[in-house]
Amino acid sequence: MSVGIVGYGAYLPKYRIKVEEIAKVWGEDGKRVSEGLFVYEKTVPSIDEDAATIAVECARNAVQHAGINPVDIEAIYVGSESHPYIVKPTATIVAAAIEATPDLTAADYEFACKAGTAAIQTAMGLVESKRIKYGLAIGADTSQGRPGDALEYTASAGGACFAIGSRNLIAEIKDTYSYTTDTPDFWRREGQEFPSHGSRFTGIPAYFKHVTSAARFIMERNKMKPSDFKYAVFHQPNGKFPLTVSKMLGFEREQVMKGLLAPWIGNTYSGAVPLGLSSVLDEASAGDMILVSSYGSGAGSDAFIIEVTKENEKRRNSNPVQNYINDKEYVNYSIYAKFKGKIKGVGLER
Repeated sequence: MSVGIVGYGAYLPKYRIKVEEIAKVWGEDGKRVSEGLFVYEKTVPSIDEDAATIAVECARNAVQHAGINPVDIEAIYVGSESHPYIVKPTATIVAAAIEATPDLTAADYEFACKAGTAAIQTAMGLVESKRIKYGLAIGADTSQGRPGDALEYTASAGGACFAIGSRNLIAEIKDTYSYTTDTPDFWRREGQEFPSHGSRFTGIPAYFKHVTSAARFIMERNKMKPSDFKYAVFHQPNGKFPLTVSKMLGFEREQVMKGLLAPWIGNTYSGAVPLGLSSVLDEASAGDMILVSSYGSGAGSDAFIIEVTKENEKRRNSNPVQNYINDKEYVNYSIYAKFKGKIKGVGLER
C-alpha cells in the first residue's frame, strides 16, 4: 500500500533579527563567530508564541490543504525540543485546536532537531498497518541560545506539519531509513534554560557522519544516485553545513537551494527539515524525486525518498513557505531579548 503526504502546512513568526544586530552587541567576538555561517537573519517568536502555538498554526494549515475531516485524524505527534510544558503534551493542544476526534493516539516527541521526522515515520507505520486513516506529524520549535553563544546567531522559531495517509497523495514516501548512534554533541539537562554543545565536535563526527550515512544507505538500498533526484533537503543548523554535505554526497547546488531556508530564517530545529521539504513541495512537479536527510543531536538522521504526484500540481498549497518568509518585521536586540525572555522578571508568566 502506498503511504505518503496528503497535505502540509507551515508557519513562521513575522519578527526577524539580523545576525549583524546580534553580532554588534558582542563586539569582535560576535563578529568572528557570526562570519561564515551563511545566515543573514532569523525568525523571532513573539512574546505570546511558543512551540504549541506554532504547531497549532501548522496543523490548521495542513488540514486545510489536505482537505480532510479532522475527525478522521487518528494520530498526532509533535516533535520539538522546546515543548512549553515539561509535563503536559503539546499534541493534545493541537488536537483540541483542530477539533480532532478524541479517539486518537497522541504524543510529544524529542530527539533534538529530528523529532519531526521521527513523527513522520511513526505516522507512516500506523497508516501502512491500516490502524489509522490519517496522522499528523509536526516539527515545531522556539529554539534557545545562550546570550553570546554561537547558537544565538541561528536559533530561531518555526515549524511545519504533514498529514500522512494513503489516499490522494501529493507525494509518496517510497522508503525511509535511520542511522543512529550515541554521540553527545549537543544537550540540555532538566532545569537548564540553555543548551550546551561540543563546538567543533558537532560537525564531522556528529552532523556530517549521520546525515551522509543515512543518505548514502537509502540511496544504495534503492539503487539510486544524486542525479536521480530533482531536490535534496538536509538539516540546516546554518546555511553552510547543508551545502557542504551536499558536495560530500555528490549533489549540485541547485538541487539544494529551494529547500535551504536557514540563511533567511535561521535554524528552526525540529522545524528545519519539515520547512525545507514544504518549500520544495510548494513548487515540485509530478515525478520529481526528493531526497531528505534530517539530523538530531544525540545523534541520528532520518532519510526519506519521496516522489511527487500529479495531485501536488492540482492542489497547490495556498499558504506557501515563501509568503511567511516575505512577511517580516525587524526588531532590535532589546526587543528580541524581551520576546525571548532573556530579560528576567519581564514578560508574560510562562
